[in-house]
Amino acid sequence: MRPLLLAALLLLAACGGAPADPPASPTNGAAAPPAGEPDNRIECRPAGAAAFERACTVEIAEGPRGRVLTIRKADGGFRRLLVGRDGRISAADGAEAANVTPRGPAGTEVEIGGDRFRLPAGTQ
Repeated sequence: MRPLLLAALLLLAACGGAPADPPASPTNGAAAPPAGEPDNRIECRPAGAAAFERACTVEIAEGPRGRVLTIRKADGGFRRLLVGRDGRISAADGAEAANVTPRGPAGTEVEIGGDRFRLPAGTQ
C-alpha cells in the first residue's frame, strides 16, 4: 500500500509546477479594431479604477425578452445586461441590481457591482 501511496504523491507533485507569470497588462482584446472592422469598445470604469477609459467591449445578442449586452472588462470579467422590449435596462442574471442613469443624447450610464459602463445611444 505504501508504494502505491508514494507513487500517487509523486504523480501529483509532477502535475504542479510554478504558476505562469501574469501578463504585464491584462486585456480583453479591447484594442482598436483593424481598419474596416466595427468598433465595439465603450467607456467603462471597473470597480477601483480612477477614471473612465474606452477599454471594455460590448456584444449584443437578441433574446426572447429583449437584447442581451455582454460587456467584457479588461481584466477578463464580464457583466450581462438585459435591455427589455420596453427599453428598461436590468442585470440579465439578476445577481446584482443595475443602477441606470440617463445621460441625454450621449446615452446611458449603468452601474452594477461597483463597475460603471457608458452605453452610447443606440446600444440600449
